[in-house]
Amino acid sequence: MSNASSDEAKGPDLTRGVDTASISDDGVHAGHVGGEPVILARVDGAIVAIGGACTHYSGPLKDGLRVGRTINCPWHHACFDLATGAALKAPALAAAQRWKVEEADGRVFVREKLAPAQPPARDTAGDPKSIVIVGGGAAGFAAAQRLRDLGYAGDLTLLSADADAPYDRPNVSKDYLAGQAEPAWMPLKDAAFYRDNRITLRTATRVVGLDAGARRLTLEGGETIDYETLLLATGAEPNRPATPGFDLASVHVLRSLADCDALIAALGAAKSVAVVGASFIGLEAAAAIRARNLAVTVIAPETLPLESKLGPQIGELLMGLHGAHGVAFRLGRTVRDYDGKRVTLDDGSKLDADLVVLGVGVRPRLDLAEAAGLKIDRGVVVDANLHTSDPHIYAAGDIARFPDAATGELIRVEHWVLAERHGQIAAAAMLNAPQPMAEPPFFWTAHFGTEVRYVGHVERWDRIEVEGSVAGDDAEARYIRDGRVAAVATLQRDMASLEAAERLKG
Repeated sequence: MSNASSDEAKGPDLTRGVDTASISDDGVHAGHVGGEPVILARVDGAIVAIGGACTHYSGPLKDGLRVGRTINCPWHHACFDLATGAALKAPALAAAQRWKVEEADGRVFVREKLAPAQPPARDTAGDPKSIVIVGGGAAGFAAAQRLRDLGYAGDLTLLSADADAPYDRPNVSKDYLAGQAEPAWMPLKDAAFYRDNRITLRTATRVVGLDAGARRLTLEGGETIDYETLLLATGAEPNRPATPGFDLASVHVLRSLADCDALIAALGAAKSVAVVGASFIGLEAAAAIRARNLAVTVIAPETLPLESKLGPQIGELLMGLHGAHGVAFRLGRTVRDYDGKRVTLDDGSKLDADLVVLGVGVRPRLDLAEAAGLKIDRGVVVDANLHTSDPHIYAAGDIARFPDAATGELIRVEHWVLAERHGQIAAAAMLNAPQPMAEPPFFWTAHFGTEVRYVGHVERWDRIEVEGSVAGDDAEARYIRDGRVAAVATLQRDMASLEAAERLKG
């Protein structure tokens, strides 16, 4: 495609101007500057311009949902301030570029970029002198970044048991595992980010003790670190059943970047892989490994993959997609044992498996929270600001059991975007600038080019209402519980997903 046709696809050339009257009060107007997408909008009576590509995965903001002075990305529900470009909600972690707007003779022109907007002034008198974050995953990283974005100037330490600096974990079971994402794409930020933002990042650092009374952490090896305010974002540990043979080196879990690198290295000499568990991770791993042309069989006790999460119609769609791409299924079955070369199922049948990948769920890492005497109920109980039962401790991400914004019911959800937003909410609360949880949980899952977007939360439903065609990969499924829509899954209906997120807000 030529540059000219590429530019035309992005809308009018804003350096040549567009009619002022074409900029509506409630939408966005798409164009480009030198081929770079830009969107225009009216905010508080003025016309403003920001970059038109989401800073997460470059989703087209022109196709997103405008709510007030914000624009929501159609792909993964990141949210930006139209006037300042600020990334308000994960998964976007960088602001959109601001552009200078000029008006003359009834036309609007955009020609040059502006410096990033400065954050609004905030009273910092009550800020803690030191904040320590335990956990370098989605919640921990997002909290550290948001603290600095909000102007926190005190000591900030991020302790991570992971050997790698914070990275894009969803890709571990998607493109990176498939060999379609470069290693350089994985880090969320480079080393300069931590240096420039005065974040003391310590990787491969395991916290083994927490004395809440003394406000002191003990590290493996005996070193201690004191804190004024603490965020626990310790995440979850993959389950490894006690099935005979599951302790062999050829049996892999898939949680960390190191886990993924070890699996990729092992795949080089393998011909067949058994994936145990038809979970999101299990199915995504199956799709990624098939992209490397290995034989893949998914073994799970259910009759349809993800039926308990997404219902039978989407379960059938996903099973059909995987089957069409060569993934075999042994459903209604469990593993009796594994000898390093073959898996024996509960019915006595056997199948070849040079490697086994476990996708049978995770359990929250609660040891530190329990040591601190925090209130626990199938997770660390927190309020809408992620505050625990201890006045100096917050908890976020996979370990947090928080009130559902729509119902007030305590729930615990293991989603990447939610964990990032937890971190951002906790950061604001630590600085006495609370922004309580109002968003419904959101996640996406990708399988052979088909993406399911899911917003809300429901562990059981009374019925599912489907609009469109699930089999045709064009549908909206509404999960009804107690007479209300509790969650919505969409296929190729991004705006419907965004609108559902708005309706499900607390």
